[in-house]
Amino acid sequence: MRLRASARIFSLLLLGLPLSVPAVAQPVLNQVAAPPTRERVRLNQRVFDRVWTEVRRGYYEPTLHGVDWNAARAQFRPQALAATDERGLYRVVNQMLELLDDGHAAASPPAAVRRQEAQFARRAVMGLTLMRGQTPDDWTVERIRPGSPAEEAGVQLGWALNSVDGQPWGPDVETHEGVPVHLVLTDETGQRRETTLTPRIMDAVEPFTADTSRPGVLVLRVEQFDKGLGPWMGSELEGLPADVDVVLDLRGNPGGRLMEAESVLTCFLPRDQVWATRTGRSGRPVVLRAAGDCGDRRDPLANAVAVLVDQGSRSAAELTPAALQEARRGIVVGEKTGGSVLIAQETNLPDGGKLTLSRADFVTSGGMRLEKHGVTPDIAAPRSVAQRRAGDDPAMEAAIAALQAEDRARASTPASGL
Repeated sequence: MRLRASARIFSLLLLGLPLSVPAVAQPVLNQVAAPPTRERVRLNQRVFDRVWTEVRRGYYEPTLHGVDWNAARAQFRPQALAATDERGLYRVVNQMLELLDDGHAAASPPAAVRRQEAQFARRAVMGLTLMRGQTPDDWTVERIRPGSPAEEAGVQLGWALNSVDGQPWGPDVETHEGVPVHLVLTDETGQRRETTLTPRIMDAVEPFTADTSRPGVLVLRVEQFDKGLGPWMGSELEGLPADVDVVLDLRGNPGGRLMEAESVLTCFLPRDQVWATRTGRSGRPVVLRAAGDCGDRRDPLANAVAVLVDQGSRSAAELTPAALQEARRGIVVGEKTGGSVLIAQETNLPDGGKLTLSRADFVTSGGMRLEKHGVTPDIAAPRSVAQRRAGDDPAMEAAIAALQAEDRARASTPASGL
């Protein structure tokens, strides 16, 4: 069982992961597309029918939010079968899934699956992280990897990516190591920007990192809730001095494994404390408790804790701060989160793609449903594009100031005794 945010394919999509297929050349204008081959039609049919059936049988809400799923099949199946390539097929499938109005319900084409599976491997990269907008062709540069081809080319945060080698960016687009890729972007003033990048091999990005560069503060940065997060966090917290505050940075984190979120909470909450309830298609509620794997730790950390979130924090990166906030165990700082918090599971598709589908609803221990609502921070600290480009971090500064104030309040409270 995985808890993952997709926001129509991916809310955060990392570029430059394993690159094995050349990008598609720009189509010739006014050329009539050839009909799909028989093999393509058969594969399209198998993929579409698998997605449609999985939704009908396994979606967490039995009525599918009132969507007429048979009518959806009649509308979209002919379009899917007529698709001449992977991009066309998955666009049709995702248009059908959008009827559910569920940010988790999405089908990822094989190319996107390959990138996701090798996300934290040594690989060829351009060095861009993109945030998808309202349409499949609307992508904005969310991050620039230091030392990458994108940074060297002068690409900036906040620019819109218009095309890659003459076509809109999509999860099916891949590039080769060492083969130049031509990008067309638009900056914040509306000016067209063109550049050519050559992807190259770079070391893996670590999914979890610990930063002790700030005096009296341990910053634990989590890119996503991957396997091993709980034991890693437990080892980082083991032996931590009582006067060191902890900042858990979940900004831009799209979610991940439910069991790892439970393990993180076990590091901070009393063991077996109830923190949420999930309810599947059967309607039977299942209580979630802090009973995960926090390494060798047996007692919850007593140090002051703050959690950083933003609009890119989704799924497990929302339920975690929500649980700490409700338990009055952590100060949440930053921006309101995305509100994509259903328990989803991935299903393999016949062509190597994956279907992500919500299998259970989720409410906090206090009865709050975060789906479509998100987590409201205790301290609002938005971060502008200009601040990010300059390296300024008002959310981090606000979190540290709040933790220091909490430390002072604790120190001034007289100890009780007999």
